[in-house]
Amino acid sequence: MPTYVRRKIIHLIPITFAVTALSFLFIDLLPGDVADAIAGVGTDNAIVDEAAVQAIREDLGLDKPIYFRYVAWLGGAFQGELGKSYQTGQMVSEAIALRLPVTLQLLLMAQFLAVAFAVPAGIVTAYRAGKATDQVVTTLTFIFLAAPSFVIAIVLAFTFAVLLNWFPATGYVPITEDLWGNIRSFTLPAISLALIEWPILSRVLRNDMIATLQEDYISLAKAKGLSDIYILFRHALRPSSFTLITIVGIQLGNLISGAVIVESIFALPGIGSLLIESIHGREVLMVQGIVALIAVAYVAINLAVDLLYGMLDPRVLR
Repeated sequence: MPTYVRRKIIHLIPITFAVTALSFLFIDLLPGDVADAIAGVGTDNAIVDEAAVQAIREDLGLDKPIYFRYVAWLGGAFQGELGKSYQTGQMVSEAIALRLPVTLQLLLMAQFLAVAFAVPAGIVTAYRAGKATDQVVTTLTFIFLAAPSFVIAIVLAFTFAVLLNWFPATGYVPITEDLWGNIRSFTLPAISLALIEWPILSRVLRNDMIATLQEDYISLAKAKGLSDIYILFRHALRPSSFTLITIVGIQLGNLISGAVIVESIFALPGIGSLLIESIHGREVLMVQGIVALIAVAYVAINLAVDLLYGMLDPRVLR
């Protein structure tokens, strides 16, 4: 294993532990008592016997110090055991595994669409910097940057689902049942997420491309009579992509947070909607398991971005 890769992995290990520990602490600081919520305190079906509530608390380990509970949870996490739902008895790992494919498909489609929108827009605006095309695209990027993901999702749903009836407003069709139905059910959610990411990617690529086009080797390529399209895609795009790759990795974390809202709006049974349901039901272990998954995914994405740097520029691995 190259020294560069080993060093990155060593740095990411304590970050992962810190994120999971802090999330465990923050969840524990939430107001209310999980045992009371399970016992239905404050409802008509409440278990009023304090001994019964205390028994629930002891069964869940809530009577033990937080550091003890975290170490116990961490030990189980290393074995793939994240606990089980207080209400349904379903294993947390099983619930996440059932919902994860939906979120992964949504994120991959959104990421693909965002890059597909951003790269041509970044190249064109860099090539036509200061011209009408650049000004129009710049205006659009500012509009989408200012719009929250849930506003874009609602507008898309109202326009293309309610008014035009081109796509379903809500619902999910498994890919194993109907491929076209599956794509249609993901189209509007994926576009909603892509539209909040492509402006950032486009602006970053535009700025780097403008700087690259001022380099001497670009002038030399023009002097050789190479076409503008060949120069843009063959000589200018690759050295201008380093920052773009970093931003793509960072923005994927933002897509995950946006997916929580978008999945709820479009009724997609993914990790985001499971997280919302778990928060409402005070499913602490379910929330902790999802947060840990997101943290590990974010760390892994950053590692993948660093390794991709090495593929684009082998000097980084030295």
